[in-house]
Amino acid sequence: MKQPTVSVVIPTYNHASFLKKALQSVIEQSFQDWEAVVVNNFSEDDTAEVVASFGDPRIRLVDFRNNGIIAASRNHGIGLSRGEYVAFLDSDDIWYPDKLLRCIEKLGEGNDVVCHGENWTQEGVPFKKVFYGPLAATGYEALLKDGNCLSTSAIVARKSVLESAGNFSEDPEIVTVEDYDLWLRLAERKSRFAFVEEILGEYTLHPGNQSKAVLRNMNAELAVLKNHYSSRGEIPKSRQALLYFRSARALQRQGSHREALLWLFRSWKTFPFILRAYVASLISMAHLCKGG
Repeated sequence: MKQPTVSVVIPTYNHASFLKKALQSVIEQSFQDWEAVVVNNFSEDDTAEVVASFGDPRIRLVDFRNNGIIAASRNHGIGLSRGEYVAFLDSDDIWYPDKLLRCIEKLGEGNDVVCHGENWTQEGVPFKKVFYGPLAATGYEALLKDGNCLSTSAIVARKSVLESAGNFSEDPEIVTVEDYDLWLRLAERKSRFAFVEEILGEYTLHPGNQSKAVLRNMNAELAVLKNHYSSRGEIPKSRQALLYFRSARALQRQGSHREALLWLFRSWKTFPFILRAYVASLISMAHLCKGG
């Protein structure tokens, strides 16, 4: 087979029903010069049968044990990819037909990393349109100060740029935010980011997410920040407070208002000038007063 323009890396584990939709969305791309590398963490469902059912030689299934580190699966897929560009697609997400076309057009303008907007969905129903960025937020200092502004399943990047930055970190302390760490390292190397201001895919939120997942994500982000601030001193109080505030908001969305209040209090105590934290506190207190 000739070398494709773009390699699609899809890590998966026991997501056969989702994977079928994800692969179908790749098949239906208007830009057809691609290969897909499905990195299977030894799934126990019919993942292999789903991949085989497409009968498309551009789709490869490789078994790889990642030991709970999804970054290892993505890195394995990058290593096997043959394209000039690499696109990432989680097996429970999907793309719209012009996703690759629009992103590769942007990459052709000399950019290194391209991101597009997504519909956030739950149980197959879109509930929020999310546009990432803006471009000014992708500088190294801005990413450090304000946090992640990109989404992995919305990214297409030059393979050479990813590899020069060392790909995704496989440090178990930063599982769930290894993408944020990579964007920081790419920004530090002056990689050129760009955005397509269109909704070109769907990001799936699963209703079973619990508060412990929010707190795990928060601690992982703290570990990333400690690493990047290690040469310049402590993490600024304002940045810590912003992280506590965002974690509290995630807990609110799950209905965990009592726990959200604890982290909102931590946010005020750390840095009292995030005004949104006070509004969020009133929301949680109102829910608790109603017995919610």
